Amino acid sequence: MDKLKILLAKGRIYESVYELLSDVGISIHLPDRTYFPTTNQEDLAFQVVKPQIVSLLLANNKADMGFSGKDWVYENGCQDDVVEIMDLGFDPVRIVAAIPEARDFDKLLKSPVTIATEYQALSRKWVEDKKIDGTIFRTWGTSEGFVQDNEDSIAQILIDNTSTGSSLKANRLKIVDTLMESSTRMYASKTAMADPAKKQKIMELKMLFETVLNARSRVMLEMNCAEDKFDTLIKGIPSMKSPTVSPLFGGNGYAIKIAVKKSEVPTLLPKLQSLGATDIVEYELRKVML
Repeated sequence: MDKLKILLAKGRIYESVYELLSDVGISIHLPDRTYFPTTNQEDLAFQVVKPQIVSLLLANNKADMGFSGKDWVYENGCQDDVVEIMDLGFDPVRIVAAIPEARDFDKLLKSPVTIATEYQALSRKWVEDKKIDGTIFRTWGTSEGFVQDNEDSIAQILIDNTSTGSSLKANRLKIVDTLMESSTRMYASKTAMADPAKKQKIMELKMLFETVLNARSRVMLEMNCAEDKFDTLIKGIPSMKSPTVSPLFGGNGYAIKIAVKKSEVPTLLPKLQSLGATDIVEYELRKVML
């Protein structure tokens, strides 16, 4: 099999994916002023590109696999020309329409409007669906400054991505509609998925990523329990499958291991103690294969 060609997007996506690759055992190093990271995997080849073009390159079979926000896949109109392998859940955002806080959306639409946005295709579809008399003004990067509550404002509506809405609020803008929700996802070209060897490698990578993501949301708890408390404790504890139980030396009780969701720990620890657990230890997991 030829090397699997993988696209890494610059910016926030790169940092998240770099950490994920590292956690599965794939190290990459990007020398200064280059776009081709070195790696400890002989069957993988990486290239760093702008996040906006990952899906276009995959759709045109210029690479086998890549990481992109769902928003740019749809902005490029590539959703039917690439294969979504998995949602990594990184950098979740909403693509929203926003206007000045003091303005009324319905009144605003009674006159022709200008829409400031990086997302030209998504905005055109939104304008058509809403039957808005609007002109799209292309921006790059930060765009909040183009929409102000005055007659000299370049645009009256902003379409942009937001995670918390704090930047919009700081610029006195309010959300009036959500076009879509997006996050970083793993995509493959259709040609790569039609190649049995490449498809197998892509699905193996997916499996490895899943083990790391599963582990990030869980912890292992170890505890001891006296013999007379054992049945009550076992009935009251959650576990991914069933707990691991070993007799303590001397036959005075049991050692118990359970893997649980991190979100359950704050309420679970007091419960375990009340059920008779002692010597409770919590530690992180690196990989979990369900």
